[in-house]
Amino acid sequence: MQGVNNQRLYFFLVFGYDNSMQIPCYPDFTPLDFALKTEIEILLSPLTDGVSEFTFADLYLFRNRYKYSVSANPSDKSLIISSKIDDKSFFMTPCAIPDENVLINLFHDHNYWKNISDSLFLPNEEMLKNLGLVISEDRDNFDYLYLRSDLAELPGKKYHKKRNLVNAFLNSYSYEIKPLTEELIPQALNVLKIWQENKNDTGDFLSAKEALERFSDLNMQGALYYVNGRPAGWCLGEILSNKEMFAIHFEKGIEEYKGIYQFINQTFAASLPENFIYINREQDLGDEGLRQAKMTYRPSGFVKKYRGYLE
Repeated sequence: MQGVNNQRLYFFLVFGYDNSMQIPCYPDFTPLDFALKTEIEILLSPLTDGVSEFTFADLYLFRNRYKYSVSANPSDKSLIISSKIDDKSFFMTPCAIPDENVLINLFHDHNYWKNISDSLFLPNEEMLKNLGLVISEDRDNFDYLYLRSDLAELPGKKYHKKRNLVNAFLNSYSYEIKPLTEELIPQALNVLKIWQENKNDTGDFLSAKEALERFSDLNMQGALYYVNGRPAGWCLGEILSNKEMFAIHFEKGIEEYKGIYQFINQTFAASLPENFIYINREQDLGDEGLRQAKMTYRPSGFVKKYRGYLE
């Protein structure tokens, strides 16, 4: 734990980023707001685990669902994120493990510690156990990792069904793909509206809508897909901090076009530069249907996350 904190302290000494912080020190919290974008991005930028939630864009877009507020550990200014919703309150510490007193106090105010990354947990497993913490894998929140080249090329027998769906789409429809720009947002929003009406479920509709409306402000990238001249699908994501991974945060399509999702998946992966080794397609949240769908794309691995409880 001390080594991680020293790394964070070194970061602040180098960048001189301490007294001017808008994020208050623990135990004070402030709601996660767009005005904190620069601070939070600086704090999250050194992270290399590839946890999809640990970007400003993802935190901001789901701030209302999870009632996020933020604080800074007094010893090293590392970020603490709090979510308090009824009896499901949790906290997250993306950058470092807080000091022992802060950590124990966080458990007094929250039900559990969420999204503990490999780089925080594995070097400190014994120490955390000695504090009386029970840490276990949170499989429902593992991010699915795929080789970009696999999704782009769909090679071999294991992708036979996916290739068939993409080929059937290509043989059935004329299509056009455009990089997402401000001018195209109204068309993408219309696709989202149709998607929501067909699903008859709000799902992540509000977050996806705001992602489109603010995608430029949030440094996100995406594409809009046309079928027979009509806007029919879009996807939106961002570069994760290690610069070798791209996270797909949203992917929406009008399902009357058979194979639209497989087509979006394959063509967007093919459009990414080769420096992206992995595509992170986030978690399944314990949904068995979603888990099965994600597994059919044969993930190359997972971004593991752990959950902690105080005994």
